Amino acid sequence: MRGPALLTAPRLSITQIRLRRISSCGSIAHASRSQSPHPLPSSSSKPGPTSGSPPDHRLLAATQDLFITHPVSPGSPLFLPHGSRIFNKLISFIRAQYALYGYEEVTTPTIYKRSLWETSGHWENYKEHMFKVTGREAEETERATIGERERTEAEGDFGLKPMNCPGHCLLFKHAAGGLSLRDLPVRYADFSPLHRNENSGSLSGLTRVRRFHQDDAHIFCRPSQISHEISSTLQFIQTVYKVFHLPPHKLMLSTRPKEGYIGSLEEWDRAEAALKASLDESGQEWAINEEGGAFYGPKIDATLTDSGGKEHQTATIQLDFQLPRRFGLNYLAPAPVAEQRGILSTDPEELKESGFVTPHYNGKWPFWLSPRQAIVIPVAMADEIVTYARHVRRGISGLPEETGRVNANGPLAMSRRTFNVDIDESAGLLSRKVRAARIKHYNYIIVVGERNLRAKTISLGSAFPRGQEQGGGEGVEKSSMDLSVEEVYQKFVELESEYA
Repeated sequence: MRGPALLTAPRLSITQIRLRRISSCGSIAHASRSQSPHPLPSSSSKPGPTSGSPPDHRLLAATQDLFITHPVSPGSPLFLPHGSRIFNKLISFIRAQYALYGYEEVTTPTIYKRSLWETSGHWENYKEHMFKVTGREAEETERATIGERERTEAEGDFGLKPMNCPGHCLLFKHAAGGLSLRDLPVRYADFSPLHRNENSGSLSGLTRVRRFHQDDAHIFCRPSQISHEISSTLQFIQTVYKVFHLPPHKLMLSTRPKEGYIGSLEEWDRAEAALKASLDESGQEWAINEEGGAFYGPKIDATLTDSGGKEHQTATIQLDFQLPRRFGLNYLAPAPVAEQRGILSTDPEELKESGFVTPHYNGKWPFWLSPRQAIVIPVAMADEIVTYARHVRRGISGLPEETGRVNANGPLAMSRRTFNVDIDESAGLLSRKVRAARIKHYNYIIVVGERNLRAKTISLGSAFPRGQEQGGGEGVEKSSMDLSVEEVYQKFVELESEYA
C-alpha cells in the first residue's frame, strides 16, 4: 500500500496582489435639497484598457491612503485603515473558497530552529534569503567546551520562515498516527506572515518586500488522489482569475529534465501521466515544455499575457519527491510524493513586471473589495440633515441605530455583513466634497438633502455603458431610484455576494 502524497495548495500573495487594479462597479448617487436625484457619472463596471503606462501603485497608495513604508522596517509595508480593509477582504475571499475546496486553516510559528531548516534543505539551499536569529542558547557558548560550544551554537540558531512547507509537514506528521487512508486527503491552509531577506536596493512598495502574507496550503493525499487534486487546483485557478477579471491563461506541462533530477524514472512517468490526465480532463488547451521540470518533479505552469504582450507565470502545480522523504512522512508506506501548487505567483519580481491587471483598473476597486464602498455627504450642515446622514451611514453600513449607550444593542452577529461606508461632515462646498470622493474612487457617493430627510429615502443612481451587454457603444446611461436604507443595504449585500 502506498503512502499519502503531499500537495502544496494555492498560494495567493496577500501583500502583493493587493494593489492590482480592479474595476469599479459602483455608481454614484446624488440627491440635493432643491433638485431631483441626479446620479453623477462613474466608471464602467467592467474593466477597459487605458492608454499610456500603467500607474505606479505607490502613487495610488498615497492617493487612496492604503499603506506607507518606513526606513526603520525596510520592505515591510505598514497598512493604513483603508489598506487593511483590502487585506482583510482578500483573506475573507480565499477563506470562503477554502470552505468550498475542503481546507482546514492552521496557524504556525514565524520562527523555527536551524535543525528544522536543515531537515527541509532550506539551510543549505536558501539560507542567504532567510533572516537568521540568535536565541538565548548562544549565551551559554562562552562557558562551554569546544564540542559543547558547536552544539550549543547550532541550538541557538533560528530562522524566520520564508515559506510554510516545513511547519505543515510537522502538523501532518503529528496527526498521521491517528489517521487511516480513508481520512485522506488532509488539507492545511495558513495565512501567517513570511519573511525573505531581499536585497535592500531592490525593495520597492509592494512589488519587492521582505515581509508578506500569502494564501499558503498543503494537501496530504494518496497517490491515487493526485489527479483529482490537480483538477481541483485547475478549477481553483479559474475561479480566482474570473473574480479578478484576469484574461484567459495558457497551461504548460514541464517534464523531467535531462539530468540532475532526483527520483526514479517510474516515479517521474507516473507523475507526468497524472498531470497529463488532469490537463486533458480540464478541457483547456495545453502544451509540453520538454525537460523543463524542476529537479524534484514535473510541473504545470499557468501564464498570463500583459498589455505589452509579455507573458508571466502566475500559477504552478509541482510534484516534489524530496520533501516528504526529508521529513519521514512515510505514513503506511514508503515516502510519498509531494505536489506543490500556487494560484498566483508569489515571486515579487514577476509581480513587479506584471501588467495584465493594472492598466485596466487604475485603482477603481470592485465593490466587494473596495476600501471605500460608499460615502454619505450631507448637502447642508443643518442639524437635522446631518443627523439623518449619520442614520443613513449606519444603516447602509449594516450597523444598528445609535442609542446613546455603549453596546446597548449587544454584540453584532458574526453573520451580519458590514460595509465600508464613510461620512463627510467637514466644512466646505458640496462640489469639492464630491470631487474629493471621486478622486478617492468611492463606489457610491450618496448626497443627502432635505427631500431625502422628508421621504426617509436615499436616491440611488446607477451608471453603465450603453449597449454593454452587446459590447457596443461608449455612451453612459444613468438611472436613479428612491430606496429605503434597508433596501440599499440589501443591494450592497447582493453586490458583495456576487463579487461585483
